[in-house]
Amino acid sequence: QVQLVESGGGSVQSGGSLRLSCAASAYTYSSYCVGWFRQAPGKERECVAAIDSDGSTRYADSVKGRFTISQDHAKNTLYLQMNSLKPEDTAMYSCAASDRRRWYALGSRAGPHPASFSYWGQGTQVTVSS
Repeated sequence: QVQLVESGGGSVQSGGSLRLSCAASAYTYSSYCVGWFRQAPGKERECVAAIDSDGSTRYADSVKGRFTISQDHAKNTLYLQMNSLKPEDTAMYSCAASDRRRWYALGSRAGPHPASFSYWGQGTQVTVSS
């Protein structure tokens, strides 16, 4: 049974940094696409970063240049390095893993669709204060 366990969330001031981790069991990150999603109260779930089995990455416009997704295959862990955090980054962040090599999207400019991913972590809260 696949399990994803996130850690690393917390409260920081604007301009600060956090690194989220997602440890997987019964799953191999390097074989499929994986990603990080976030959802703030009253807003739709958004994919902030994803990486496919070939190592290609995709970032939401709102986090480009500030967030970096990466994997440590030896540790079977997915990371999200978040720098220059802003209050609008405040949300519940969840890692997601797929049985597909690459996600699908609804449109050429749309982000990875959540339905591309079969497995989800429990989420970790990130709060950025101004």
